[in-house]
Amino acid sequence: MKNCANQIGDEGASGLGSALANCINLSNLTLDLGFNQIGAMGASGLGSALANCINLSNLTLNIRANQIGDEGASGLGSALANCINLSNLTLNLGQKQFICFGL
Repeated sequence: MKNCANQIGDEGASGLGSALANCINLSNLTLDLGFNQIGAMGASGLGSALANCINLSNLTLNIRANQIGDEGASGLGSALANCINLSNLTLNLGQKQFICFGL
C-alpha cells in the first residue's frame, strides 16, 4: 500500500493500523507512509495495531521523512517486538536525529 506524501498524521496512521489489525489472515504487508506528517503517537499507534496482526510474517514498512523522533521509534520497535510470527522485517525510518539508548 503506497500512501506517501499525503499529509497523513498521527490519527491517520493509527487509524490505518487499526483497520489493518482487523485483517486477521494478513501475512505479508508492504506499507509506504514516507513523506507524511506522522509523529511519535502515530508511529506507536501503528506499531501497536500491527502487533495485533497475529499472522503477519513479512513486513516492509517505510516511514521515512516523518516526525516520529526517538519516542516514536522506540514505541514502534517495542510494539513490533510483540509480532510473534514476524520473521522478515524491512524498516526504513530515514531519520537522522535518533538518540540511542542501551538496546
